[in-house]
Amino acid sequence: MVGMQTLILDNIKMTKDLRLENLRNIGIIAHIDAGKTTTTERILYFTGKVYKIGTVDEGTAVMDWMVQEQERGITITSAATACFWKDKNINIIDTPGHVDFTVEVERSLKVLDSAVVVLCAVGGVQPQSETVWRQADKYKVPRIAFVNKMDRTGANFLKVIEEMHSRLGANPVPVQIPIGAENKFLGAVDLITMKAIIYKDDERSDFEVTDIPDDLKKLASKYRHDLVEKLGEVDETVMERYIHEKGVYPDEIRAVIRKATISGKIIPVLCGAAAKNKGIQPLLDAVCDYLPSPLDIPPVRGTNPDDTSVITRKVADDEKFCGLVFKIKTDPFVGKLAYARIYSGKLMPGDYVYNSTRGLKERIGKILKMHANKQEIIEKATSGDIIALVGLKRTTTGDTICDEDSPIILESMHFPEPVISMSIEPKTKQDQEKLGIALNRLAEEDPTFKVSYNKETGQTIISGMGELHLEIIVDRMLREFNVSANVDEPQVAYKETITRHSRAVGKFIQQTGGRGQYGHVVLDVSPAQKGSGIIFESKIIGGAIPREYIPAVKEGVTEAAQNGYLSGYPVTDIDVKLVDGSFHEVDSSDIAFHMAGSIAFNEGLKNGASIILEPIMNLEVITPENYMGDVIGDLTSRRVKIESITDRANTKVIKAFAPLNEMFGYATAVRSLTQGRASYTMEPSFYQEVPKNIADKIIELSGRVKTKE
Repeated sequence: MVGMQTLILDNIKMTKDLRLENLRNIGIIAHIDAGKTTTTERILYFTGKVYKIGTVDEGTAVMDWMVQEQERGITITSAATACFWKDKNINIIDTPGHVDFTVEVERSLKVLDSAVVVLCAVGGVQPQSETVWRQADKYKVPRIAFVNKMDRTGANFLKVIEEMHSRLGANPVPVQIPIGAENKFLGAVDLITMKAIIYKDDERSDFEVTDIPDDLKKLASKYRHDLVEKLGEVDETVMERYIHEKGVYPDEIRAVIRKATISGKIIPVLCGAAAKNKGIQPLLDAVCDYLPSPLDIPPVRGTNPDDTSVITRKVADDEKFCGLVFKIKTDPFVGKLAYARIYSGKLMPGDYVYNSTRGLKERIGKILKMHANKQEIIEKATSGDIIALVGLKRTTTGDTICDEDSPIILESMHFPEPVISMSIEPKTKQDQEKLGIALNRLAEEDPTFKVSYNKETGQTIISGMGELHLEIIVDRMLREFNVSANVDEPQVAYKETITRHSRAVGKFIQQTGGRGQYGHVVLDVSPAQKGSGIIFESKIIGGAIPREYIPAVKEGVTEAAQNGYLSGYPVTDIDVKLVDGSFHEVDSSDIAFHMAGSIAFNEGLKNGASIILEPIMNLEVITPENYMGDVIGDLTSRRVKIESITDRANTKVIKAFAPLNEMFGYATAVRSLTQGRASYTMEPSFYQEVPKNIADKIIELSGRVKTKE
């Protein structure tokens, strides 16, 4: 009987491990228009998830379900789905490629085990390709690359490989090479089996596996040798057998490729033309063969909220439950949806979870599997799953949910600061209340969308990552929340900082008969490193200020940093040290020290030679050569600093740094200069000091100070 029980337990364990072993959590990431959504649509079709192929151009793509996505032909929000290929369960998140929606890529990569990077065979490694690559590096996400659009004029597979090496610092290893290119693209040579995959025609997905064409045998042998050589750096057995001509079997090569991919040592590269149904089945095979399951990823690490000690959680259903909420979405039917990755344990409807980030308990109403905007109710979520939860009213993006008796806080996500702002007001009194509700819900969904209130002008200010970002927000308010609003022209989100050290005193003393208010602080205010924000540190020794008042001083400094001295823009990159002060045993209070901290910080800004900073964008313009002179002349007039000019497929590529303030309306300008033949992409890069003549205008418009001190 004991033997039978052991056998049953072993079978249960094997089933559990097999489920996780056959699970793939992948993201599809790329530059805009490289073909992410088209590739995802083909994956869904070939895996039998959908029975009709949707297209981005016609607005029928399953994953681009938002009205705004269908109208514009771009992906705006990441969409999750799941499908099966052979014996593998693949959870997919299709992400946007436009830089304004880079938050969707960031939070998706945080919870995914791996990624497929789609690269355009014509455009190669483009600006947003570099951005998503850096994001994947940040989270140490194993990935494979798919060189798409091999059927397009100017397609060059080997040039993309070279750019991956030079621009991304990657170690790309082709596991296929294309057979033909442009309108003669027929298929690919599989370097593992040394066979050719030939597609029958552009409309059907049929292909045949045959011998390598004679004119490609020499090139295929070279790349096969390079493949085995690179794998030999990971596994000596492969190299030894290859050198001694003992033969290396395809399954052995795949196993070593998988090992090297998961460790991040190589990037397997495949090719195809998703719009023509070419290359999708081998790509799915590569996802299953080379990308990791949750069991291949190191256990998730977090901290104990009680003592900040490091805790790990293994991917197992019998572990204590923990998960990370990575996205919030408002659904018209069920209300708030919280997308979560389950790292350990299991979850059922009706369970209570502990939000360790905020220290509160919430009850799970329903658990949903998502297919774009369609929902499937499931009875249980287990380790490794990516699901949506109904019922978490106070949980938001980046929060950890776990068992209350075994709390853990997982590392949250950091999102870029907005670079563009505009004021917004309701069109009618009826819209007033609805506007506030809509803005709050949209801000809850999108951590890069900020809402603030300017006390001096009485305006509500919305801020985001670009003109398109805010345009979509305003459009969503009208369509989803039925709120009509007036907006002004977009404004650059300037910032302020100081250029020299200063010591500042803040006193808040009020005597009104009876108990008064008394707070006195001394701050050392100094410039800090770029991108560091506001750093606050207490250097109080000897009890000059009681410990319980120090958080209030910090709050006062943080509040004052929202409005700078010169023109009212937020303050950044400042190191604040609380060095001295005094208190009154009766009159001192939190509010008094809050006010004193605020007064001292403002004084520090005034004495610290404040300057205004403007966002500088990474700009890439692609233009036919005969328009080069006009394009460069226009860029120079916009204070743009040109870094390089290179050739790419019969065009010129201009890379430059551009002040955002000068780039409003550039889309129209560059179209008119080049008869619509040029294109450009732009993403935030860094902040730098505004030239004095422009700073003076900004200060004058703000009406705060007449001249810089």
